Amino acid sequence: MLRDLAERPFVIGHRGASGYRPEHTEAAYLMAFALGADAIEPDLVATRDGVLVLRHENEISGTTDVASRAEFASRRTTREVDGRPLTGWFTEDFTWAELSTLRATERLGGIRPHSASFDGRYPILRFRDLLGLLDAATDESRRIIRLVAEFKHATHFAALGLPLEELFAAELSAAGWGRGDDRIVSESFEPGLLDRLVLAGVRGTRVLLIEDRGAPYDLVASDGSAAKRYDAFVSERGLLELGGIVHGVSVGKGRLVGGGRGAEVGAEVATARRARPDAALRGSDLVDAAHAAGLAVYTWTLRPENRFLAPEFRRGASRSAWGDWLGEFTRIMDTGVDGVFVDHPDLGFEARAAYFDSEYLP
Repeated sequence: MLRDLAERPFVIGHRGASGYRPEHTEAAYLMAFALGADAIEPDLVATRDGVLVLRHENEISGTTDVASRAEFASRRTTREVDGRPLTGWFTEDFTWAELSTLRATERLGGIRPHSASFDGRYPILRFRDLLGLLDAATDESRRIIRLVAEFKHATHFAALGLPLEELFAAELSAAGWGRGDDRIVSESFEPGLLDRLVLAGVRGTRVLLIEDRGAPYDLVASDGSAAKRYDAFVSERGLLELGGIVHGVSVGKGRLVGGGRGAEVGAEVATARRARPDAALRGSDLVDAAHAAGLAVYTWTLRPENRFLAPEFRRGASRSAWGDWLGEFTRIMDTGVDGVFVDHPDLGFEARAAYFDSEYLP
């Protein structure tokens, strides 16, 4: 019998334990399982022959050794992705057989030299490979480990005849995962992709990712300058409209840091929020309004290095040195968030334990 041992907030291994090993590699995922992650999060992009692979982006020069491979030099090109020109090597220009010859590299090598020392050791993975690893880890640990699948550039891939939702549904069926498996969480910056997942028969939990600025690209493609902006989705009105359509929102941590419950001013805040139902919310105001609308809230990405911490939590001048990550992580947890994406799952658990110590509770 499987046990669901997760407490809240869920600790989600961001691309595996990507703070310790190059992201999206078998080593990163196995470490995340070993560290007890409640869930793991892969990014999904497609190959020319319709295979879902795990990469941060479809442009892979920063996460593989493709730029050093003479046989693929001619594949370097410039493409428009989500309305912006980008030069490099793209998964949609390769078959899986070709991509399988590449090796992963650390995307943040200047910040994480230890992880970069593993460059070239690991091949890249297909989504089906990860499902096999996840099944094995579930059997071994006898606990539920959730899958939080992020779909990258869905409109771009659909235009190439590579609909990510259909490829995803087919992969789940082939691996013996039910399309309604309650371990599955699907997330995207494009709300249309989440709608199409339902049409493809994939149920589970659906989460809209919220950027710090701009608008979802699928809405930009259809509505131009009139596209609904991300800020509108995290207003009180926007969250109420999302309730019943998706199950949650996932926001960049910048929308939460600095807005813990200790910073609230009670009835005055609530009154101001009601007076401006279209204003973007922050901190625990955002979390409380989402919960009132029946939505869960997740946040990304918690990292210990100064480069990624809010200014008040940085310590020293080195960007790669670890600052007061515990202070920032517990501040974020104080908003009432339901799940946190972390590069170092053990730090997520340490912060969760520290937060629930009486020292951090109101």
